[in-house]
Amino acid sequence: MTNRERQNAIFHYEPYDRLPVVHFGWWGELLHKWRDEGHLTTEEITHAYDGSEKDKAIGNKLGFDYNYYSCVSGNTGLLPGFERKVIKTLPDGGAHVLNSDGAIVLEKPGAVSIQAEIGHTLVDRESWEEHYLPRLQMEEARIPGEAHVKRLVEASKARTEPLGVHCGSMYGQIRNWMGVEGISYLYADDEELYGEIIDTVGNLLYTVTERALGFGIKFDFGHFWEDIAYKNGPLVAPAIFMKYCGPHYKRITDLLARNGIDIVSLDCDGMPDALIPTWLTNGVNTMFPIEVGTWGGSYAPWREQYGKAIRGVGGTDKRIFMQDRAAIDAEIERLRPIVELGGFIPCPDHRISPEAVWENVQYYTDRMHRVFG
Repeated sequence: MTNRERQNAIFHYEPYDRLPVVHFGWWGELLHKWRDEGHLTTEEITHAYDGSEKDKAIGNKLGFDYNYYSCVSGNTGLLPGFERKVIKTLPDGGAHVLNSDGAIVLEKPGAVSIQAEIGHTLVDRESWEEHYLPRLQMEEARIPGEAHVKRLVEASKARTEPLGVHCGSMYGQIRNWMGVEGISYLYADDEELYGEIIDTVGNLLYTVTERALGFGIKFDFGHFWEDIAYKNGPLVAPAIFMKYCGPHYKRITDLLARNGIDIVSLDCDGMPDALIPTWLTNGVNTMFPIEVGTWGGSYAPWREQYGKAIRGVGGTDKRIFMQDRAAIDAEIERLRPIVELGGFIPCPDHRISPEAVWENVQYYTDRMHRVFG
């Protein structure tokens, strides 16, 4: 079987010959560290984005079969994005910076974690209509050019790895524009505008996805990105999320179904449990990356609760890569009964972090092939 056939069989609860060993990419700082250690070259890590040939080559060196986060899409975000602008320079070398989302963030020298938000451009209807609504219109520039699409189609014909169509972000990117507090207060202060923003985004996602499905590529799955949960649960009330976002998910997943795509995954970090009913009800059936975190996220209780209606990718604690072989062996043994539930492909539960040891990652992939081969 090819890896494409294996993934499709697992997601449809059908027999397969072996479990594919997959990953979810790497932090850029990790690739630079591995280069400095002599495992990779500058050429090998330059433009090694998800699903690229360079990404595949790095994965192959480490023993992975493929990067699950390999998708094709159009542009579903702000077009154009805001131009980066330094608002204020700080004595310690940091700065308040306007980023491409129109948020003002704190940049600190050498920091690689999520930046603190100082302020936002999108705060009310006036700022929405002036700065955001014009950037969320459908235009041809959102769709890859004919020559690029032709290359994608030709490369797709002989592929042996799965490929997804990326359907964008219904709520997560709005959260990036407004901040958690901003979007939460907006629902209370101006519910009409709240709904209008989500509807505008949802309609754009539908149109861009529809165009991508017309490229002539046989996609294996659809995929959304959200990241709207943290360690204690969602960043949005589930009932509100169902009311405003649910119909747009349903419209897009129905579109995917009409094009022969019945597997739809969604990337949400943190503890998304309370949001899963919305996704399942509206056609999203595969959870990713199932972060273990401090709260012990796992596919197993979801499988028990929802049965074969749900699938999963992830759930491997990425922190084992900074530990030792005993920790890796223990994690693989923990995963064994979860794999046996079906519909599940283990994967590091986020991008592999800068502390990861090259040899530990190689040991992990070797053991995964041996245990699940």
